[in-house]
Amino acid sequence: MKALLLKYKSVLQFILTFLMVYFVLSFSYKLYLDFSEGSPYYPDYLTYQVAEQIKGLLNGLGYNTVALPHPNEASIQLVINNQYVARIIEGCNSVSVIILFVSFVVAFSGTVKTTITYLFVGALVVYLVNLVRIVILSIGLYRYPEHSDFLHSVVFPALIYGIVFLLWMLWVNRFSNIRKRNKEDYQKTSDEL
Repeated sequence: MKALLLKYKSVLQFILTFLMVYFVLSFSYKLYLDFSEGSPYYPDYLTYQVAEQIKGLLNGLGYNTVALPHPNEASIQLVINNQYVARIIEGCNSVSVIILFVSFVVAFSGTVKTTITYLFVGALVVYLVNLVRIVILSIGLYRYPEHSDFLHSVVFPALIYGIVFLLWMLWVNRFSNIRKRNKEDYQKTSDEL
């Protein structure tokens, strides 16, 4: 058993680190959401800000957009040219995706400075791509409501998770310590030959 644990030490370390970071951040986020109930920023501050930013971007693109608190659920209604287009829920604020991104990067950490810089830049990229995703999705739902299921369920989740995947691959192949360890292992093997 000990030999097996030693053999898969790096895999187990990755899994445990990933799970620990993921659960701590998810639990903290849940506490934030619980604390946000009754806040003047409905349904929570981050979701409210995303809705306001989406509204601003859509108005900037020439779409007369209003963001209104939903009367029956914890979400914000997005109305373009007096047509209800979508609702922005807590899941639309990209925090859950950022938590997933952060957990993976920390589990494959590099140097402290590189890791912190990449976490900040990567989280910002995910957030900005999410805003663009929602803007394009809103325009798509406004112009092509008959394709709403395909746009919302396939195209735009693929976009946000595709960006996260690309950021992960960049991290693993360019900045993480695993690249250095693999290079060292390759050098040892080459030297032995």
